[in-house]
Amino acid sequence: MAMSTMTSDLLMQAAFISTMLFMFLWMLNIPQSLFNKFRYRDKSIYAAKRHFVLGAELLHKSRSTTDHTTAINLAKSAAQHADQSISINPKDAAAHILKALALDLQGFTTSALQALDAALSPLTAKSLTDGEKSDALFKRAEIKMKMRRGSDGVESVVVDLVESVRLKADNAAALRLLAECYEMMKMKDEALKVYLDLVKLEPESAQAQAALVRLGSGST
Repeated sequence: MAMSTMTSDLLMQAAFISTMLFMFLWMLNIPQSLFNKFRYRDKSIYAAKRHFVLGAELLHKSRSTTDHTTAINLAKSAAQHADQSISINPKDAAAHILKALALDLQGFTTSALQALDAALSPLTAKSLTDGEKSDALFKRAEIKMKMRRGSDGVESVVVDLVESVRLKADNAAALRLLAECYEMMKMKDEALKVYLDLVKLEPESAQAQAALVRLGSGST
């Protein structure tokens, strides 16, 4: 009877954690396939995932609150849980991505970039699907754009975005930023091509339509 109750409790806890994780990933537009990474193979992996879920919940709350101080404190706690998850299972890219999001929310762009570098390192990136890796590359490109000075560093951003689009051709956000980077680099033909691809995905995009006119394309 005791064993049955314990099993039931564990199943309910796992179901609760899985549901919360799914909701978090959906709210942040992180690929839902990350959800499949959370297999309860042993106690250590279970503990790592538990910290991830707690951190994900805190990050979601930090994005939901309108109070800046509360948001920062919640994001700080989210990063701490991400660190605990990483300490148990350092090869799981999801925890590194969570840490990056939490650090970025606090304004720690350099540390957030380092966390994404860890998530995208050859060994860790193996835990990501192509779509997940595409999204992580886009996020890293976004952070690099925030850190750059003038036109410096744009080439590195383009490298990430080109790979992001290669891995997921319908990544509209990556296409949009890539086109902007090409324009910034005075690469008109490349920018025009990317904007045309973006229009195919988002026919009503005012930004893309305006860019086509600006760049002299007859296709609208």
